[in-house]
Amino acid sequence: MKKNNLYIFLFALGSLLLFSCEVEEFPNLNGADVDTIASNMSRGDLQDIAGGVQSSMRTRIGTYFDDVGVIGREFYRFSSSDPRFTSDLLGGGSSTLDNNTFYTTGPWGARYVNIKGTNIILEGIVNSTADFSTEEKNATTGFAKTIQAYELLLNLNLMYGNGIRLDVNDPDNLGPVVGKDAALQGIRDLLVSGASDLGNGGSDFPFSLTTGFAGFDTPSEFLKFNNALAARVAAYQEDYPAVLTFLNASFYNITGDLNTGVSYVFSTGAGDITNPMFFPLDASTAGVRIAQPSFVTDAEAGDTRLSKVALRPSGALTLDNLTGSYDVMVYTSNSDAIPIIRNEELLLLYAEANMNTAPVQAVLAIDAVRSGASLVPYTGGTSPSQLLTEILKQRRYSLFGEGHRWIDMRRFNKLAELPIDRAEDDVWIEFPIPLNENQ
Repeated sequence: MKKNNLYIFLFALGSLLLFSCEVEEFPNLNGADVDTIASNMSRGDLQDIAGGVQSSMRTRIGTYFDDVGVIGREFYRFSSSDPRFTSDLLGGGSSTLDNNTFYTTGPWGARYVNIKGTNIILEGIVNSTADFSTEEKNATTGFAKTIQAYELLLNLNLMYGNGIRLDVNDPDNLGPVVGKDAALQGIRDLLVSGASDLGNGGSDFPFSLTTGFAGFDTPSEFLKFNNALAARVAAYQEDYPAVLTFLNASFYNITGDLNTGVSYVFSTGAGDITNPMFFPLDASTAGVRIAQPSFVTDAEAGDTRLSKVALRPSGALTLDNLTGSYDVMVYTSNSDAIPIIRNEELLLLYAEANMNTAPVQAVLAIDAVRSGASLVPYTGGTSPSQLLTEILKQRRYSLFGEGHRWIDMRRFNKLAELPIDRAEDDVWIEFPIPLNENQ
């Protein structure tokens, strides 16, 4: 991240879809505007910035999902005009990950630009002389801290052991790049702080949230989203008692709808953007995602989650010595929402948190997920290692294409178990820090 990127805060999108037929405009923000807003934020300013933050969460999110999905061997990303998807990301031949190209710098920069937006909110709400109540200020800071923590987590997912910057509030005095463990703890601390604010945030936010937050658009309900994210972070830390505590305060529901949760939303409306993870069925090598063949061959008979891929009517497609017969069809239109976190993941986090100490509870959650996929109850062993194998399998199919497989296999030291399609391919552990990051 160049320091200039923190002087110039520009939301790339010109509008934010707030409701199915309503678009709200927000301004481009340069340095002078930022200084004015941060020193005395009005209610209108807050809506503009909060709307921009929600919209900009989607910037480069398709690149992020391609990064983790390709390296995690969930799918191939074919692009005949850009061989880096099948060379660099898969380690083809002598290729390595580049620290100065789109798949590294794009997601990294986009997340930090949006973090700048959350910092403007945090500074502006404190300095505001507008008639915000204490509860409204708490709700606002809780929102900003939660989104900031999530954006930091996405960058850490890519950089892993190379670390990230947690403190980027002052462009003239950026905080240090900290390692994985310190970064995870910092993200968790930010979520916990945000949760405290949300708990004292009254009944309503003083700004509108997108339809992706439907059901989570009050401080008390948004708090459940915050705790769900905290459960994910605690699982990455292998702090399983904390996972259970956070889940208990989240929207975890073992008998509930597996798809309940928070999402990125898209539309074909003027000024909005469409789902970057959608390609039509039977697309060409110009642009398509092809399921890694083992996703189909490793599945249990009758698993309805195989509906996330579709057999290509025109037959197998080959590019760069990679061949597949199934298109990724997690999303069936360019306006489908992309999950940020949902109940199905929470059930599997519950199973993971119990696999070492309460196997019966772990199996209950596993069976709820299996039932949702039209599978019979789990009949395998209940040792921690056996349960982990089953949990990782269920995560593979339940969360296919949602950005988890590579991270899951990495955190359990199982990257060597991912399939290698070409003799000289590599499974990368982490991305390099961008070249233009001044450390």
